[in-house]
Amino acid sequence: MGKAEGRRSGTAGSIDAVGRAVFGAPGGDVTPGGRGSRRFVRMLPALLIIGGLIFDSLAPPNFTAVPLFVAAPLIAAPFFSRSRTVRTGIAAVVSVIAMRLSDGTSTQVVPVIEMITVLTAAVLALVINGVVRRGNEQLASARVIAETAMRAVLPTPAERIGGLQVAARYEAAQADEFVGGDLFAVADTPYGVRLVVGDVRGKGLGAVEAVAVIIGSFREAAEQERSLEGVAQRLERALAREGTRRYGLDAMEGFITAVLAEIPPGSASLRLVNRGHPEPILLHADGTLEVLAPSMPALPLGMDLGVWPDRADEWEMPAGATLLAFTDGLSEARDANGVFYDPAARLRGRIFPGPEELLSALTDDVRLHTGGRTTDDMALLAVGRPAEGQPARRTTVKIVGRGEDTVRS
Repeated sequence: MGKAEGRRSGTAGSIDAVGRAVFGAPGGDVTPGGRGSRRFVRMLPALLIIGGLIFDSLAPPNFTAVPLFVAAPLIAAPFFSRSRTVRTGIAAVVSVIAMRLSDGTSTQVVPVIEMITVLTAAVLALVINGVVRRGNEQLASARVIAETAMRAVLPTPAERIGGLQVAARYEAAQADEFVGGDLFAVADTPYGVRLVVGDVRGKGLGAVEAVAVIIGSFREAAEQERSLEGVAQRLERALAREGTRRYGLDAMEGFITAVLAEIPPGSASLRLVNRGHPEPILLHADGTLEVLAPSMPALPLGMDLGVWPDRADEWEMPAGATLLAFTDGLSEARDANGVFYDPAARLRGRIFPGPEELLSALTDDVRLHTGGRTTDDMALLAVGRPAEGQPARRTTVKIVGRGEDTVRS
């Protein structure tokens, strides 16, 4: 039997063995991208080995498919589980050995070097797989720590504050390993219900520290300051003081966009101070809405570029209306074509029984828009003035990120 005939005689059985070893392996592989790319990556190592067997059986004796067998386990290493990487390496080594046994060249120098090369690549792939897995575990651990810290820092609003219905959510990005600095807080004060929604520049534990400073200062200022403008100035001074203590604003993540709102008791009015933050939306009971743009744009908190008086804008907030404040993780969410999500356009004309239903519909709609792949955290806060006879509803605060559970108040 010649070399070419020997190669062909062992190919069919080798291909069948490769398919059983590499395809249909248990789950648990880590592959990026959509369903199509995951399927391709899952199949690629086996396709390389099968392609190598076919090439070796059809090509002249002086041609070799060893590069394909070397590539298979190395490609599997960063994407597959340890057991599947091992199976891929074994399939590559066994395939080369079977080919050389079938054509009777297994004791020659070049075929022996080929087998040693594939075996070395298989061992190296196992080492790479271990390094990648340890790196992923460290990133996952850092994210869990940051999310736990965020849960501890973010206040859980009561289901009803000052006669108003409240719902809030924090959704962590799926495409990042660190929690951002999005924040919200609500307080019932002698001057009415006051709230803040903000976004700290930066991510990770440093951003969580800045969130803690802002929320702590807001709770104190909301109780003591007679005006909403005074609350904003207190937050500004708190950031400056903390920045000095930490030797510069960079230690406090630089700046924070924020919108502060005040709903006085016994009044249908709504006051806002916007410091460089995405404009809130006021949804009315009939489905109409208003985008609450500030009359005079202002810089974010903590910019340290001079001091000027804040100016609160005032709107009517009748019974049945809901105030929606959010961070740019919502308004800058993109679809596959790079188109930004427009919450005003998506919500206009829609009616919701209460704030919780509003946030549920909104987060579901954002997931559809982005295909379930968000690149920035987002904080959502909805405060509704109930109409007559409208029942109280339960508030849900969710931190969603890579399968995290819901945290209920």
